[in-house]
Amino acid sequence: MTDTAQRLFVSYAGLDRAWAEWVGWQLKQAGHQVELDRWSWRTGDDFVQKMNAALDEADAVVALFSKNYFAPERWTREEWAANFAVRGRLVPVVIEPLTDDDIPVILAGKLRQDLHGLDETSAASALLEAVHGPGTPAGPFDFPGVTAVAPDAKPDSGRPRLPSSVGLPEVWNVRRRNPDFSGREDVLEQLRSGLVSGRQAVIQALHGMGGIGKTQVALEYAHRFASQYDLVWWIDAELADQLPVRFTEFATRLGIAKPDAGTEANAHALVQYLRSRQRWLLILDNAEQPDQIEPWLPEGPGHVLITSRDPDWSGIAHRGNLDTFTRVESVTYLRTRSPGMTAEQADHLANELGDLPLALTQAAGVLSSGMSLERYEQLLSANTARIMAEGNARDYLVSLAATVEISVARLADEHAHAATALLRLAAFLGPEPIPLAWLEAARPRLTTIPGDPDDPMWLRDALQRLGRLGLIRLDFDAFQVHRLTQAIIRAQTSADLAVATRRDTTTVLTSVDIGDPESPAGWPTWNVVTAHLGAPHVSSAATEHPELRSALLRAVYFLLCSGQPRAAHDLGMALHEVWSAEVGPYDRDVLTCAQYVGHANASLGQYVNARSIIEDTLARRRRDLGEDHPDTLQSANDLASTLRELGEYDTARRMLEDALERRVRVLGEDHPDTLTSAGNLAGAFYSLGKLTEARRTEEDVLARRARVLGEDHPDTLTSTNNLASILGDLGDFAEARRMHEGVLARRVRVLGEDHPDTLSSANNLANTLHHLGETAEARRMQEGVLARRVRVLGEDHPDSLNSVNNIASILGDLGDFAEARRMQEDVLARRARVLGEDHPDTLSSANNLAGILYDLHRHSEAIEILKDVRARSLRVLGAKHPDSVRFTQNLATVLKAAGRTYEAQQLTAQKAKKNSRRAGGKRK
Repeated sequence: MTDTAQRLFVSYAGLDRAWAEWVGWQLKQAGHQVELDRWSWRTGDDFVQKMNAALDEADAVVALFSKNYFAPERWTREEWAANFAVRGRLVPVVIEPLTDDDIPVILAGKLRQDLHGLDETSAASALLEAVHGPGTPAGPFDFPGVTAVAPDAKPDSGRPRLPSSVGLPEVWNVRRRNPDFSGREDVLEQLRSGLVSGRQAVIQALHGMGGIGKTQVALEYAHRFASQYDLVWWIDAELADQLPVRFTEFATRLGIAKPDAGTEANAHALVQYLRSRQRWLLILDNAEQPDQIEPWLPEGPGHVLITSRDPDWSGIAHRGNLDTFTRVESVTYLRTRSPGMTAEQADHLANELGDLPLALTQAAGVLSSGMSLERYEQLLSANTARIMAEGNARDYLVSLAATVEISVARLADEHAHAATALLRLAAFLGPEPIPLAWLEAARPRLTTIPGDPDDPMWLRDALQRLGRLGLIRLDFDAFQVHRLTQAIIRAQTSADLAVATRRDTTTVLTSVDIGDPESPAGWPTWNVVTAHLGAPHVSSAATEHPELRSALLRAVYFLLCSGQPRAAHDLGMALHEVWSAEVGPYDRDVLTCAQYVGHANASLGQYVNARSIIEDTLARRRRDLGEDHPDTLQSANDLASTLRELGEYDTARRMLEDALERRVRVLGEDHPDTLTSAGNLAGAFYSLGKLTEARRTEEDVLARRARVLGEDHPDTLTSTNNLASILGDLGDFAEARRMHEGVLARRVRVLGEDHPDTLSSANNLANTLHHLGETAEARRMQEGVLARRVRVLGEDHPDSLNSVNNIASILGDLGDFAEARRMQEDVLARRARVLGEDHPDTLSSANNLAGILYDLHRHSEAIEILKDVRARSLRVLGAKHPDSVRFTQNLATVLKAAGRTYEAQQLTAQKAKKNSRRAGGKRK
């Protein structure tokens, strides 16, 4: 036994929050410092960071064992060894019957204290004995977070009850619990904390759009914490004038109503009664008209929970916004309801449904009634409004389609014509937030919005009406309509009105002053505009509104410039397919779109696809525009750059020299496109091993780009990066390091940490550190680059494979030959598959694998690989290329080590220039 207070961390599953409150209160009363998992943390705190800090500081971890605690989806099950079991003292207490199969093996041998099945006194004694042995420290300790109570309240009113010690409250009219309730643990945690915390009012208003699941959260809260209340009363509060009637029903159940007094008097009597009564919960579901609700809100030590579509509860209640499910919650729900669904299928369906709980519930109902997932998704795409009227959603009053229809009908009843028109306009935009400034600027030219276009309050008034009905989510400077609500409204719009509304959406989107897609300063705005332009129902409007084409093409180009090649590819392909069918493959916009699709394929590392598309575009442009047209020269430049990526260095150089000469003549020496060709030519020289020519050309391009475009322009930063790599290959590693550090810092600032160009700079700096002997730092950097490249570009992207190759080389220098060999074998196999067996990067990987085998004294295996690598390099690159020379020298070195001196001498008879045995990192 000890009388010293301990720091205790109570770990529990969200469903067991009532138990955690009781345990925490008992331990606090015993003199301990207590932290309850997420209860003691503020919204926005980093969960893992706070948990790790709590575990590090705690004298012991009190873990509440239950089936919920060991549920498969909880992170604690997989990370027990790292996060709990090895961190000092663990105090397991069991709060419900468990079998050995319920508990992870690492914890099976731990002594556990059972609390379930005991009365409250016995359970409290058992808990304290588990923590510090028989007896408890004395002292008057108050449990933190208990709401202040009335002077005549019962002495134990603020004390959490033992959850298993009571049944349902003595007064209870809540409907059955939803057995399919899933997720929302963070919401329930925050809701409970708000209701029991002295820092907040005891009136909580949970608001959100229709179908978001507000009622379901309130229902789950009532059932989960029923043991902590004596009185729980649920009121459907949509009609505020019916509150006195509903309150009288509550008063009648309590036995305090007077039959002859009338509803108003009995309702006031109830409000007065609750002032002095403890442990009550009043739920006002679907409450509207906050001003009419406020006079009937009781005061006192109980709790009031309000659910509402209306967000305007300021000054009345503490507001909490309920958003859609997280994607993890959506996937978990769908796979629970449809066990045969894969995680990928659930993720795709959740995305199509916008993670809206009601829509997910309806979808699960339809899928369980005999419809295939493929057919459902087809209907969802083709006839959203129809499929959103289907599905078994017993715990929701109406379907999503009916919810939207009822709300729109209320707008009509209120003669809210401007609000209705605004909602329709938003439905024909994308599902992303819509900046208010766009609508204010375009208002004079919008034909479908009635009223005075000069009225400064039109937008505010319309948005307030839509917000009160839960049809939009309103933020500080933007509003948003859920994608399914949009689809339902579009389906309800007549053909003539749809044409007019599309014209207005075109007006809005083409009126936004975005600026140059190449300028990073404008990328945040471009992201917002592109999100709307890329919506299928928006981009398809380019047929009737050609002015959208220019905006859409610029959006694709922005995606390429900002390092989003997958999004650029998908949008560009969709536009190209539709436009080429409408106006033919030789239309100038169609060819520009094809050009961007070729760019996107190259940026994705799909060089063969890029070559095919760019060659076709070049041929069409030559036929219609001529050899010297700027568009033709652009395609010629693109094809040459792609050929370089494919390892066809000589052909790329010849094409780039021709394109550069033509661009100088047509556009001038300092035109940005001319400088692009000159920079690409420097890259071709670099790939051919002509480092002196590469340096001279790149230095000239860098000077002119800095003068014409500015020091921080992305193209200027590219030249700086490339020049630094050339200097490194020339042996000036100190200057290369200085330049790489500078350009990396600027790229992080200008482009962002995850832009592919930024990652290339980090890769190149790590290579330079490796050459300078700072191997540990080089490894750390390269591992970080690899992780981000995989996340941004994918595992098999050539840049990702380059990072794997570089890490393997570092590991070899560190003496970890086994891991280096494994990685080099992996990257060799993937480069052969992605780039081809004869690609220079593939040959480099094979050479590096041979180097590892040499270090492992497996000379015969290394010789066979190097013979093949050398033969391929001679055929592909030629005998004078630095890679061919290096491979020849490496083969000679291994032959000599294997005792085959004559063969080695035959290879080196012409005194090839000595090179490093391992290839360095790719300049990119």
